[in-house]
Amino acid sequence: MKIVVLVLAGLLAVFSFVPLIRHDDWWIRMFDFPRMQVFIIGLLVLGAFFFFWSVKTWAGGAVLGVLVFGLLVQAYRIVPYTPLYPKEVLDSPRANPDSTIALLVANVLMSNRKADRLLEIIRARDPDIVITLEPDDWWEGQLRVLEEDYPYTLKAPLDNRYGMLLHSRLELIDPEIKYLISDEFPSMHMQVRLVSGDTLWLHSIHPEPPSPTEADESTRRDAELLIVGEEVKDRDQPTIVAGDLNDVAWSYTTTLFQQISGLLDPRKGRGMFNTFHAAYPFMRWPLDHVFHSDHFMLADMARLPAFGSDHFPVYARLVLQPGAQALQDEMEVDREDREQAEEKIDKVEQQEEM
Repeated sequence: MKIVVLVLAGLLAVFSFVPLIRHDDWWIRMFDFPRMQVFIIGLLVLGAFFFFWSVKTWAGGAVLGVLVFGLLVQAYRIVPYTPLYPKEVLDSPRANPDSTIALLVANVLMSNRKADRLLEIIRARDPDIVITLEPDDWWEGQLRVLEEDYPYTLKAPLDNRYGMLLHSRLELIDPEIKYLISDEFPSMHMQVRLVSGDTLWLHSIHPEPPSPTEADESTRRDAELLIVGEEVKDRDQPTIVAGDLNDVAWSYTTTLFQQISGLLDPRKGRGMFNTFHAAYPFMRWPLDHVFHSDHFMLADMARLPAFGSDHFPVYARLVLQPGAQALQDEMEVDREDREQAEEKIDKVEQQEEM
């Protein structure tokens, strides 16, 4: 058992150190995902350590040091997404319906054919905007029934698992489908008019993930996210960015996106709202996101029931709140991080030109 504890302590160190490497290979970036799982296993290994090792020996002290350091690294990343951390987005003291926008974001899983279950969830929550990811033509047809209540639409159904549909009961202003990185991956950009008459910007994205079956590197995923971050950073207008980012909330790239864009994460101080994988309770992490500018406060946020997809839907109701900007702090970006973002974007642009 001493050897088992030693091996597991070594694995904890690997899972803690590898994500610190600023390299885009998929097998490195995969270590960003299971931080909560690694933390829980690390706690169990720490408990086992005291049964089989002695801290009075140099070897025992070294193993304990590795365990503690690994646990601290994991905790540093995940604690902000627990109630132990201050809320980055404050609770709205009052929810004026005319100044409120509710979004439901759902990756439908293109091969899933349980549209009725998703429609039940949508009707139960009654959001203002529904964003569906991975829809093909079949899904577009099934969700067409929404148009009676959601007359404003923007559609890009595809059979490559990167389709996107948007249904809204709120007026869309100049809605546009863009292909920021490749003509395989659409994103949606528009302004939305609230009942109050106020307008906000909405961006929906679903970049390609780094994996052995998708992209060898995370560069294109990172660049697409950062391009949107660069677009919104100097915009002093209410803004929301939502979608399946194929990245976890605590990764370096998502953190960099927040720093570049100035957008806030309503999960911080509340919970992880893990949306993937719906079928495996222990192997879940937050891939579906709703970020927003400091013009908003939060009225409600929830992970919704499963409906046959490998993702749970996520729901957020935001309130455009006067005075919110003075009460909520944006993340700051330093020169090194800004240069890193520019390098990723430049690298993808050069690849596309070749």
